[in-house]
Amino acid sequence: MIREKVLHAASLFLLGALLAAATAVAQTPAKQPKKPAPPSKQPPAAPKLQLEPKALEILKATSDKLAAAHTLSFTAVELFEHLTRQGAPLGYTTKYEVTLERPDKLRVLKLGDGPANSFYYDGKSMMGYAPAENLLAVADAPPTIDATLEKAYKLAGISVPFDDLIVANPYGDLVPGLIHAYYVGQSHVVAGITTDIIAYAGDGVFVQVWIGAEDKLPRLVRAIYLDDPDHLRHELALTNWKLDEPVPADTFSLPSSAATAKHIPFEAARPYTAPSTKPPVTAKPTKSKQ
Repeated sequence: MIREKVLHAASLFLLGALLAAATAVAQTPAKQPKKPAPPSKQPPAAPKLQLEPKALEILKATSDKLAAAHTLSFTAVELFEHLTRQGAPLGYTTKYEVTLERPDKLRVLKLGDGPANSFYYDGKSMMGYAPAENLLAVADAPPTIDATLEKAYKLAGISVPFDDLIVANPYGDLVPGLIHAYYVGQSHVVAGITTDIIAYAGDGVFVQVWIGAEDKLPRLVRAIYLDDPDHLRHELALTNWKLDEPVPADTFSLPSSAATAKHIPFEAARPYTAPSTKPPVTAKPTKSKQ
């Protein structure tokens, strides 16, 4: 009897153990397969540089129109920035009254936030005149506007922010260094007319230009030099365009007041060092602003 009771108890224990094990198995959640790790995020690819045909077409149309004009005059107002000792930029303005006759005559009257000065080129000589100081510099000049601008810069550091608009072939000078150009859209605000907006980069400068949709004349130019760590802005507003209008013969001659001026030599340009810890950019603008 005892043996039967032991056997019966053992069988009950075994049955209970089996039931408990079965219950535990039933209650154990099924093992889920591991989800694959999400792919690591890659940085977005840099935008592809491109030379958009529409942008190039508009730039070339502007170049062709300016290059075809025998006489050309306009007003240019430049707004440029210099850093202060506090590290914030201040804006300065300069106004230019420009008249040229291709291929060998140019007059630039410069009015700025300082004393006025002027530059004359009559096909044989180039002349820098400062009326307030009554000073005059004269040097022999090459037979073209392009070559004279180059010599004036090398000899005396004279440069103008619109030189790439008045050379013989603006588009030909621009394209070799061009790496990126695209059409932005249209504006109905600048100059009070419809303009096409083009952005382009090359020769170390990024430029945005507003060009008349109908007349193909540049109206506003903004530029940032890419190697300038402060990304100071340069802006040029262009107005009073006159193409192929008669120009008086004495336009490119010195005014009578220059007869008493003290003659000084053209001097080689010297780098400018500002008292600030961050001197302004002094490099000559590349021929990329159009």
